[in-house]
Amino acid sequence: MERKAIKRKASAVEALKEKILEAKTIVAFDDGGMTVKQSTDLRVKLHEQGCEMTIYKNNIARRALILAGYEETALEFKGKKVMVFSYEDVIAPAKIVYEFAKTNRRVKLKAGVIEGKEATYDEIIALATLPSYETLLTQLAAGLLMPIRELAIGLNMIATEQEGVEENGETN
Repeated sequence: MERKAIKRKASAVEALKEKILEAKTIVAFDDGGMTVKQSTDLRVKLHEQGCEMTIYKNNIARRALILAGYEETALEFKGKKVMVFSYEDVIAPAKIVYEFAKTNRRVKLKAGVIEGKEATYDEIIALATLPSYETLLTQLAAGLLMPIRELAIGLNMIATEQEGVEENGETN
């Protein structure tokens, strides 16, 4: 019986290691005894953005993180931790958990992995507070258009001045 349990745990560690290596972003947090409703609400928000939230036994999570090469993140796994995985969007899991934690004091962000690099609490917060992709594109477009707009205004002012000079019959 004990050998079956060891094999089961070893396969769980291996499966989690594969998930860790596939994910673009992993966010780990303390759930602090969230209610079922809070947990469900968070899962729904995460699922809408293509993220997955799972609770693992600490020993299994630590071993999988170490096997995946994330020893520093594994050190954060003391007590019950929840892991959120994103396989597409890098920012979504951090942003969603961060926003959720602002209204649920029991939830405490801990650490994570961002595109294959271990991330501290501060790095997760920095990622979570970035503007959305669409907002960044809008800001970039506005920044690129500003010099062109100013050039057009300047040329228009010169053209208006030239018209005024021609109407008065003045020459320089």
